[in-house]
Amino acid sequence: MNEERVLALAGLFQATALAQQLANEGRCDEQALEASLASVFRIDAPSVVGVYGNVGGVRLGLRTLIAQLDETGRDMAVTRMAVTVLRLERSLSARRELLDRLQQGILAAKRQVDHFGQASPQVSGRLAELYASTLSTLKPRVMVTGNPQVLQQAAVVERVRASLLAAVRSAVLWRQVGGRQWQLLLHRSQCSMLARGLLTGTTLDNG
Repeated sequence: MNEERVLALAGLFQATALAQQLANEGRCDEQALEASLASVFRIDAPSVVGVYGNVGGVRLGLRTLIAQLDETGRDMAVTRMAVTVLRLERSLSARRELLDRLQQGILAAKRQVDHFGQASPQVSGRLAELYASTLSTLKPRVMVTGNPQVLQQAAVVERVRASLLAAVRSAVLWRQVGGRQWQLLLHRSQCSMLARGLLTGTTLDNG
């Protein structure tokens, strides 16, 4: 386990935690959501940390990851979603034409970011559509449970799907830097220690 893999995992757990917050409450940590959605568009970032802007971009993810690994404030719904997303990424990697469609769709959505801004409903709507037309067609499907009344709101559902697209982006990144699911089981304490170190670093940077 190394820092790059831990950052990619933090990105994954951040995006699934945001999806869960939205599903339960209809709102979420807006700063974290902005960083997660921005990662979708940074396809050619020079480094793992560059995908999220900086380590602070995945602060929520690092905190979530530590809680899941240490079983202190563990949220099984978030863990289940993260594991399903890792499996979904494997399905996606076997479907070249779907991967190409996804990349084309992201490039098209990027033009909307330039026009409306990262956190705009237009952008999350576009990313949600992209998720529904590509990733939703694959198995396993990511099941999101939450407050039924909240999940009846179209704008919330769009942001949940946009968050899941960001989760898949981090799962792809995790695989690219050599991440494998068994490492999570075998290197839990090392992963937690690295995540704590990164989190402490971002807290110090931000005073």
